[in-house]
Amino acid sequence: MGHTTMYRRVHEPEASDRRSAVWPGGRFDAGRRALTRSVEGVTRSADLILLVTLRGGARRLEVRSDCGHRYDGTDFAGAVSLAPPDCERRIRLQDVEAEWASVALAPSVFEGRPPVFAPFSNADDPFVRALVCELDRAQQSAGVLDPAYGETLAYALGRYMASRYAAAPAQAASRLAPWRLKRVTAFVEAHLHRPLAIAELAAIAEMSSGHFHRVFRETTGVSPLGFVTERRIARAEALLRGGADVVEAAAAVGFASPSHFARLFRRITGRPPSAARRT
Repeated sequence: MGHTTMYRRVHEPEASDRRSAVWPGGRFDAGRRALTRSVEGVTRSADLILLVTLRGGARRLEVRSDCGHRYDGTDFAGAVSLAPPDCERRIRLQDVEAEWASVALAPSVFEGRPPVFAPFSNADDPFVRALVCELDRAQQSAGVLDPAYGETLAYALGRYMASRYAAAPAQAASRLAPWRLKRVTAFVEAHLHRPLAIAELAAIAEMSSGHFHRVFRETTGVSPLGFVTERRIARAEALLRGGADVVEAAAAVGFASPSHFARLFRRITGRPPSAARRT
């Protein structure tokens, strides 16, 4: 995962259709549970864990954590729960039939010392719910979850959590020094043919991943993922004008799927790749 973790989930009986994805600084898990009378589990992690009931629910959910949190009530579709780092969370579900997903956010997602979070269970938070649902949709739609996409959404989620739930507000972002931006830009241009992670770009800039993500957006107006995507499309457009076909141009800038490349090309340039070959 690119970070130290004690991620542990023991649920009896186990859920079916388990899916996972990892990226530097985070992890996504999802699963489905057919109608089950009773389920018990334990979760503990060095990361901040956010859990969302995507569909279905349970007649009763009991939560006991070693950091003092208690909950006893229903589990409903859309419910959001938070387990702070290093806080063991024990649950018992009765009459459960549900689909769920969780996101783990490593300390590196937060600038400097990670904020302090208080645990909660079955809260209504439309932003967290929508973002986790999007990760689930993206993974099911493509069969895999693009690490760069997962990483970008995780940083957005971390920024939101720090602003909304942390005991103290996060520090304001500054701007990226010109020499750092120049170094990152040169590295991106030299490696457009392969996947690029935010943690990798942050290392080039000699910054923590969380701080880099914030100041990069503050400086350029786009996220690191958005910047990389724009540079890929610009390089591909030059190749198409030089006579390369769509498949060749897509592969040269790191796209394994020509159809995915074509959709992004049209979204960014306003025209299909074939039109670039005719100019």
